[in-house]
Amino acid sequence: MEKVKNPVKIVDLTFRDAHQSSIATRLRIEDMEPIAPEMDKVGFHAVEMWGGATFDVAHRFLNEDPWDRVRRLKKLMPNTPFQMLLRGQNLVGYRNYPDDVVEAFVKAACDVGIDIFRVFDALNDFRNFETSFKAIKECGKHIQGAICYSLTERKLGGPVYNIEYFVKHAKRLEDMGVDSIAIKDQAGLIAPYDAYHLFKALKETVKLPLELHTHYTSGMASMSVLKAIEAGVDIVDTAIAPFALRSAAPAIEPLIVALEGTERDTGLNLEKLFEIGKYFETIAPKYKEFLDTTKMAVIDTTVLMHQIPGGMTTNLVSQLKQANAINRLPEVHKKIAQTRRELGSPPLVTPSSQIVGSQAVLNVLFGDYKMVTNQTKDYVYGLYGQPPMPIDPEVQKKVLKGYPRGETPITCRAADLIEPELEKAKEATKGIAKDIYDVLIYALFPQTGMQFLKRKYGLEDSSD
Repeated sequence: MEKVKNPVKIVDLTFRDAHQSSIATRLRIEDMEPIAPEMDKVGFHAVEMWGGATFDVAHRFLNEDPWDRVRRLKKLMPNTPFQMLLRGQNLVGYRNYPDDVVEAFVKAACDVGIDIFRVFDALNDFRNFETSFKAIKECGKHIQGAICYSLTERKLGGPVYNIEYFVKHAKRLEDMGVDSIAIKDQAGLIAPYDAYHLFKALKETVKLPLELHTHYTSGMASMSVLKAIEAGVDIVDTAIAPFALRSAAPAIEPLIVALEGTERDTGLNLEKLFEIGKYFETIAPKYKEFLDTTKMAVIDTTVLMHQIPGGMTTNLVSQLKQANAINRLPEVHKKIAQTRRELGSPPLVTPSSQIVGSQAVLNVLFGDYKMVTNQTKDYVYGLYGQPPMPIDPEVQKKVLKGYPRGETPITCRAADLIEPELEKAKEATKGIAKDIYDVLIYALFPQTGMQFLKRKYGLEDSSD
């Protein structure tokens, strides 16, 4: 058979984003290790196995050292590059960390075995990339700059998220020295023909490898991946079937068959992937309690209307139940669109999705901006970065009235205002932390991190 000239490269998400999306990030290292050597033989472009919520969930709920996960899998998968998802200045947490913590974290991640860093920012404010990019480059690792995909209309277009927006951001990433670029569609909103036209335009604009990351949430993902491949995308993200679909990634197996015999044939072995899939079926029942079985449908077609990611909806429902106002969910869905527009139309992804969602609930329950969360105040002040569009001036005035830091938003890089914290973390963990990895667990998550370190070293007392 003639060698395929332009095979699509595959990044497998099973060990990270797939189980984060489908079973609340609960997949344990003990269930990864038996299949890891077989995963290593597949020929994936990379395996994403860290970052996102894995660092938090591993130490908080699974009593696993998150750093140890990378080390252990690296020994079993020496031939496959390891990829992680890094939230820019947020790292793997939920706030901006100071530069010294970002630098130390990136170096430590490189040392344990991360090869490719997919770096994104919730607001697509690339100033939040500067420190992590510099640190990754100094370590000689691969920087993948990610642009969060979002919409304000049903399809690509309108005043904010149009082709020009993504092309402009891709050019900026190329100028910043990244090694590849990803379109990160966290809510599964990219429609097939939009994917085709977007990647056509990107291919004509930048010279770097391009990757599509999308989720199955709306039901469009496999169609969109195929159209992106037709447009020339270099790499796509998929998962092994048992952990694919739902709000996770498209499944790899049908894609292999769809491309077989074409000029984009992946060249991957379907039989081997079937065997790997069988293994994941055997361990899946352990995690059944985390799987959403409340509906017959494995996709959420309502996202095609309201564009709200699944995790965000869960938070909204929880807030409304606490207020005994679950019947007002349709009002909140409408209010989210208005609140988001007033707050500068940010992509709805952690942490901006939680900020917009919580504020929209308060706006419905108490009236617009009569009650304002601290996170909304910080956001409007500029502590998360600059949103894609200007914040409504009247809303800005209401939100920042009496705000302790001042009523005029900052225009500098948000992290410029954060004091160094690494030495303080070393001091706080003295006598407990054995190395920089322990210190960083505490630096990122002081409360749960300290609890984990005490458990790790048998230092818990009766008051814990």
